[in-house]
Amino acid sequence: MTARHGIAFAVNPCASLLRLYAEAGRVAAVGTRRRPLVHLFGPDANAFVFANSGLFRWREAFDLLVPVNGETALIVSDGADHRRRRRLVQPAFHHRRVGGYVARMAANTDAALESWRPGRTLDAYAELRTVIRRSTVEVLFGDRLAADAEVIGRRLQVALAAIDRNFVLQMALRSLPNPYMRHVAAARAQVARRVDEEVGRRRAEGGAHDDVLGMLMAARDEDGTGLTRQELQDQVISLISAGYDTTSAAMAWAVYALAAHPGAEERARREVAEVVGDRLVTAADLPALTYLDGVVNETLRLFPPAVLSARVPVEDFTYAGHRIPAGAMVLYSPFVTHRMPRVWPQAGRFRPERWDPASDLHRPATPSTYLPFGGGPHRCIGSTLATVEIKTMLACLLRRTRLRLVSPAVTPTSVTAMRPRGGLPVRVLPPR
Repeated sequence: MTARHGIAFAVNPCASLLRLYAEAGRVAAVGTRRRPLVHLFGPDANAFVFANSGLFRWREAFDLLVPVNGETALIVSDGADHRRRRRLVQPAFHHRRVGGYVARMAANTDAALESWRPGRTLDAYAELRTVIRRSTVEVLFGDRLAADAEVIGRRLQVALAAIDRNFVLQMALRSLPNPYMRHVAAARAQVARRVDEEVGRRRAEGGAHDDVLGMLMAARDEDGTGLTRQELQDQVISLISAGYDTTSAAMAWAVYALAAHPGAEERARREVAEVVGDRLVTAADLPALTYLDGVVNETLRLFPPAVLSARVPVEDFTYAGHRIPAGAMVLYSPFVTHRMPRVWPQAGRFRPERWDPASDLHRPATPSTYLPFGGGPHRCIGSTLATVEIKTMLACLLRRTRLRLVSPAVTPTSVTAMRPRGGLPVRVLPPR
């Protein structure tokens, strides 16, 4: 099973994971004796991993993210370091602060849509990725860094491409000196220098800045200690890369799902027309867009950005009758959980109405059955920002334009930020 699964996973990771679960059930060992790799499938497995965080190391499982995010980034931190950094970063992502970002997100989206003329064919994934990158940098780190968003994005993309490769190849690239990884390090270093420049300018200017970077610079522990220069740099870079990479992937799937389901698209469009009308989308509009909530949730259920997540146990343990050794790579899959018919009726279908408690399809989402942003102490700190941005952008799109898929055949690729292979070509239609 190991060799066959490895080849199938490299070709189509999503399909191979569903096949592996169908063949092996709740526990599937697919690694080697030297490096055991064990999949734990389903809500019970997810709950076990989240409830036993002390059993697992996080950093070792996510070491491959270091070339992009840095040694001290929250996403690769573990134990006491993670708890401290999360405590300092978390206030910047409280829901009331995120609501303050909606106006800029909407303005940037509307500005981009000005060039989406009827009859034009474009790659919606690439176009929206550019908008999300600018909005992410702008609302989190200010106008000066936002002016360089395009350059920052190109540099980070070199490093993000390293993560996107096959796991085995990534391991080899990390452990062996090679020109490609030197190129990755050089690209990241250019972004780091730009972040350092902005931090230095703000400190020289003095005063407070009402954005995430300002809050990170001002954050203090109980003993008055703040984030170090390296920590500041790594948090900024990781928030930019994670913010636009995963959000743009999810946004592309939302556009795909609506374009592939005209009935859902029309219902969402009517709701936006009733709530927003012809004006710019605001934060006050979002709570009333309840069907659009269902669209976002259903998109994240069918197409969670992270297909897999991993942990490394610090000691041997037993799960479902299987002995799993310390040092193994333990994997759980939001994608597989979200596609289980016993968990989600009509699991493979896009049904936004399932999120309405009055629907026959409704099932209460729990941390172990619905986990597009992971779970436990390491749950994505930017989950609220991501869902608000997707919802805001969808409302702008539905208000301004109609899109149709150039081809109905769209294949997912990547396990770190699952996106449509080859982008998402769409044709712009006149608004009704």
